[in-house]
Order: sequence, then C-alpha cells, then structure tokens
Amino acid sequence: MIVDDPTAHRSRWHWRTLDNAAGGLALDLGLYAVSATFAAITAVTSTLLPHRAWGAVAAVGYLLATLTVIAQLLLRRRSPTSRLTGLPARWAVTGLAWATTTLLPLAWQSIDRAGGRTDRAQEEVLVVEQAGSRLLEHGTPYLGPDAIAALPPGEQLMGYTPYQPGMAMFGLPRALLDTWWTDSRVWFAVGTALALALAVAALRGAPATTGEATAGQATTAATHRRDAALLRGVQAATVLPICALTLATGGDDLPVLALCLLALAFAAADRPGRAGLAVGLAGALKLFAWPVALVLIVWGLTRRAGTRVAVGAIGLPIAALLPALLVDRDALTENVLRFPLGHGLVTSPAQSPFPGYLIASALPAGRLIAAGLLVAAGVAIAVRLARRPPRTAVATALICGYGLLAAIALMPSTRFGYLLYPLALLTWAPALRRPSDTPTAAIADERTGRTTSA
Repeated sequence: MIVDDPTAHRSRWHWRTLDNAAGGLALDLGLYAVSATFAAITAVTSTLLPHRAWGAVAAVGYLLATLTVIAQLLLRRRSPTSRLTGLPARWAVTGLAWATTTLLPLAWQSIDRAGGRTDRAQEEVLVVEQAGSRLLEHGTPYLGPDAIAALPPGEQLMGYTPYQPGMAMFGLPRALLDTWWTDSRVWFAVGTALALALAVAALRGAPATTGEATAGQATTAATHRRDAALLRGVQAATVLPICALTLATGGDDLPVLALCLLALAFAAADRPGRAGLAVGLAGALKLFAWPVALVLIVWGLTRRAGTRVAVGAIGLPIAALLPALLVDRDALTENVLRFPLGHGLVTSPAQSPFPGYLIASALPAGRLIAAGLLVAAGVAIAVRLARRPPRTAVATALICGYGLLAAIALMPSTRFGYLLYPLALLTWAPALRRPSDTPTAAIADERTGRTTSA
C-alpha cells in the first residue's frame, strides 16, 4: 500500500491491537456474540416474516459459534500454541457459522416455500425468478410500461425488475423446474461461495515480488497477518448479520458483492484483465458494481492496464444490456432507469432513514437537494481520482467503500441492507496487502514515483 503520511500507520494501531487481541479470538467472540443478540432480537421483533424465521435459526448458530470461541479462549490460556486456537481453527469456526446462520436458514426457507409457505422469501426472490421466466419466454427479463400499468395496482411494484439483465440468470432454474433447490437464493449462495473461494485463492497465490524470497521471518509474519486479514474480510462478507440475513431471505446483493471482492483480489494479484472481467460480471447483475468498475479502471490506468480492465468492466455489462435493448427498449428504460430514479409508475419502497431520504421527504424541493448533494459527492470523488488516482488495490477498495457509503447515505431512496457493500469493501482492504508491501518499501516507492503492488 502506498503511504502518503507515515502517521497513517499510527492511526491504524488501535484497530490492529483490537483485531490481534488473543490471536484474533477476542474480536471473533465479539462478532459472534453481538450477532447472536441481533438475530434473537430480529426473531422476536421484526415485522418481516422471512427475517423472523432467519433470526430464530441464526441465533442458535451464532450462539454455537460464540460458545466455540469461548472454549478456544480458555484453551489458549492453558496452551497458547494449540492448533485448536490458531488461524486454521478460526477458519473452521467461520465456516461452521456461515453454514448454521446462512445456509441452513436459507435451505429451510426454500424447502418451506416449495411446500407452499408464502412467507418464506422476500419480494426480490420472486422478482428475480419472474425475470428468469420472462427471459426464457420472451427474450427479455423486463415488462414494458404498458404491461406494468395493466397489472392490478397492488401488483405493479412486483412487475418491475430494477436489476441489470444478468440477474435474471439466477431465476432460470426456477423457470425450468419448481423445487426447493431451484430457489434463486440457492444459486445466489452458490455464486457467492464460488466468487469468494476464487478471491481467497487469488490472494493466497499472489506471486512474490523481487527479494521477497529472502525476507525470511519478516515475510512469514507478514503472510500470517495477510491471512488473518483475509479471514476477517471473509467474515464480513459471510457471517456478518447484514450479509447472512440478506442472503438467507433475499440474496441478490451477495453475488454482486462477492464478484467485486474478487475483482479487487485480482487487482491485488496484479491481474488487471481478470479484475475487469469479475467486476464486469458484477455490473451485468446490478448497478451497485458500476462505481467499483470505474475506480478499478482508474487503478488500471496507473499501471498502463486501463484498457485491459475496461474491456471486461464495460464490455460485459453492455453485452448483457444489448439483447434486452433490441427486444424491448421501452421495457429496459422503464425498469433500469425510470424506476430507480423515482419516475416509474410506482415508487420504490426503499425508505431507510438516511440523510438523503430525510432531506428528500422533509424539505421543500428535498429530492432535488438530496440529488444535488449526491452529485457533489460524486464530483468530489472524481476530483480525488483525477488528482490522486489509486495505485494499489488497497487504495481502490478504500475509495470504493467510502464512496458507496457516501452514496448510500445521500440517495433519496435506499435501504439499510445496502450497507453490506461499504462494510465488506472496507474490511476487505487490509487483506489486499502483499506480504512484501512493508511501510518502508511503500514510502520509498512513493518518493521515487514508482508503483507498489497491493
């Protein structure tokens, strides 16, 4: 990572101290204990029935993980070098937590839904599966404005598909066969797991830089820190309640997030072409990936690889849009542009009380003011990219994370669930550091104008 000011390392000291306490187990304990509390409260108080069902199962899974970590902490006091308290054991607990707090409730709700329960999926699951059926039958996942207007007023919202065309692919299995394992959430989970596995493999297999082979114990320690940061990043994308709940009950955001994390992992491994393909796949699913694609292209330009990134980052979303554009241009425009911008036949129900929503709903011309603030934030990020383009994957992830956080806060229509993007991206950033990227080397490269790989 390029360091503009050595004091930046001091500012991260307190976080590293907390993250490394008891070999990482202290923060693991806090994560699982707080998550168990959140899941229990959700099971009792949520007004959304799929969320309540998730909470009832996930609370037990988080509790099991909490008790396991407590046992690890006790064992560590007696035997600090025990393999049962090391990093591989922490990975195993994370896998167990994801299985019991995400995959188990997901499968349970899918089976219940296949058996006739109508309260075991959020609306986006139905929307994606309907989009898959339309794609199979008509060549486009979208209904035109006339077709939506012809629906009963209470069903018009469900007529919209506010995603990019690629999202309909997750609905195709249900269009072909009506059973529990064709539920779109099952395939969201498969896509998410595959992308995260590839990301972990890309980071662990990143090639060493010149001189790294002679770094000895320092490199081994740096590799261990990288692997610990990688575990924390995977936890943020899997067992963090905002991600576990989303995947188990709705799920469409998780494969998008996982592909963005994969793109950043390829960037850290100095594979710009693959980074472009990964973020391009994410952009073919949902608009949330497009800002990440833009920042990655700027990163690619600093390495004289902007074209290689852009081919996939821009080419794949365009390729996904073209068939829908040729089949029914009005339908594409109504679903992908008018509805998200608040100009559809019905209004989006995304109304979490972030600043943008509060301004839009409480002030005269509030929607215009919120839109102006959003544009101003975008301009500020563009100026930052132009003046100080990200030269490392770490810097790219941080810009994406903070940028999406600002956008979510200022959008007139948004959801709390969208916070999973900035939270996961910011937690992922430390895992993108190469073991050879020591502060001294990074500062030296900054002074000489060279680029240091993240």
